[in-house]
Parts: sequence; C-alpha cells; structure tokens
Amino acid sequence: MTTPELHPAERVEHVGGAELHYWVYREHLTETSNLVTAAGPAVTQVGSVVPIDPVEPADTVLMVHGLRGTHHGLELVAAGLPDQRVVIPDLPGFGDSGPMSGRRHDVAGYAQVITELIALLGGRTRPIALLGHSFGSIVAARVAATSPELVRRLVLINPIATPALRGPRVVLSGLTSAYYTLGKRLPLWAGHSLLSNRWVVLAASRAMTRTKDKQLRGFIDANHLRYFSRFHSPALLSETFEASVTHTVADHTDALRMPTLLIAGESDEIAPLEGQRALAARLPDAELVVIPNVGHLVHYETPGQASEAIRRFLGAP
Repeated sequence: MTTPELHPAERVEHVGGAELHYWVYREHLTETSNLVTAAGPAVTQVGSVVPIDPVEPADTVLMVHGLRGTHHGLELVAAGLPDQRVVIPDLPGFGDSGPMSGRRHDVAGYAQVITELIALLGGRTRPIALLGHSFGSIVAARVAATSPELVRRLVLINPIATPALRGPRVVLSGLTSAYYTLGKRLPLWAGHSLLSNRWVVLAASRAMTRTKDKQLRGFIDANHLRYFSRFHSPALLSETFEASVTHTVADHTDALRMPTLLIAGESDEIAPLEGQRALAARLPDAELVVIPNVGHLVHYETPGQASEAIRRFLGAP
C-alpha cells in the first residue's frame, strides 16, 4: 500500500510566532518555481507545483492531525475527497513547522494558530469545513467553539471525548506521562533518543492497529517510524502530551452549534465508543458514524469509509 500521489502545493506562513508549513491539495496547478499569493509566498522545491486560481474557501476542508502526527497521516482521507480543496498543516513543533514563540504548545495555543490560518485562507468571508483527528479533534473543537463564524461544518475523527487521566486508561496514561516527563528531563540528545526509540514507536503503532492485513500493518508501521518522531524537542512534546490528556472535545460541547460529524472506531481504546455516544448526545446537531473492526487509526485503516461519510456529510443540506 502506498500514499496516493496528490501533488500538494507546500506553503509557509509565520503564524503565532511559528514558521507554519501547510499543504494545499486540489487547486488548479501549474509548474513554476515560486508564486506570491495573497496569503504570502509559496514554498516549493525545483520542479514542484504551486496553486493558481484558488478554489472558493467554502469548498475548503482544513484538517488537523493528532499528537506526534504530521500532514502525511491525513493524506489518505484527503485522497477520498475529490471535490474538495484540502489544506493540512503540520502543527507548530511537528513535521516541517517550527515551534511557537510566546505561546504554549497546548490546546489554546494550537487553536489560535489554526484560527489565524483559517482567516488567511479566506474563512472570514466564506467559512470552511474543519476536521480534526485525535488530539486534533480537541484543537478543532476549540476553534469551532471560540470562532464559530469561521466553521460551517465540523468533522471529528476518533475524537477524544473522555479524560485519559480518569477511568480504565488512567494507569497507562500515567505511565506514558512519566515516559514523556523523563524524556524532557534528560539531556536533549538522550531525550530525543528515548522518545524516538524504534521499538517504542513500533509498539505504539501495533497497539493502535486492528487490521490483520500484513501489507497494511507494514504501511502503518513504516509511516509511524518515518513521521512519529518529527517533533521539535522533548520539552515541546511533553507539553503537548499533557494538553492531550487533560482536555477533551467535551470541554466545548455547549458552544458547538454547527453540524458535526463524529467518526469513531468500534474498538478504539484511546477514544472509547461509549464516550463518543455520550458526546454525540450532548451536541445539538451531531451524527455519529461507527466503523467496525477498527481502533484509533481510522485515517490509516479505513480512510475510504471515513471519506465516504465525510463526502455525504459535506454534501448534506
């Protein structure tokens, strides 16, 4: 299995004190070495492509990846939305994006960056559809709750609906927190080595994977090994992890009035299905889609089913 050749255009903006890299999929493309747009200069490599004639912002889906992810993880879902312009940033401090200055790398800090990016994309004129996976679901929910005028529809994949530090996952969450804290306290090189350990990354990958397809399991493992350790520093990663286990989408349910699609994995142990059902019941205009025989990696294991649900949801009146 391979990632589809989508030929996205890479752009960069200085947002929230960070050099934010993001990728735009499905714009009218032309070969060129550089282009300055209303949103700023495009960042390209020789022979790459950059967009012209932008699609209207109402046709845009902005996707927010989860903890330790990059834009690559959501490309399979983007591939299943052929009628949408898709924008996927690397969150500050992950992938190609630099860390923020003057802001914490927490839910509020990331939400402010995404809000500013939506504004740069024209969302104040024509609101966008906003999608978040896992930790990205918490960030997306905060953006939609604090700036509802920018978000016409909200899609949450494997949303974090129940606190990690309470309930059946409290022991595992506590051990993981200690692991990240140790990585932060070690010398920089040692912390990076600990948190990027190949066997730890593979163990985490296998723990989240439910498929019996060896080729797909290999694809997921390879992607985690390639991208899971592209974080700026152990201290930044620890700060973001703590935010991920102390906040949930449920923090913002009272302010989420727009149509919302929840896509849950039937056997998701990080975001248990019971919490997804409770979350859907609290939202005034929500639909819950449960995908069987999948856990926390809907975007890798069943991206086609997720994309189909999203297409239908975005096309609904």
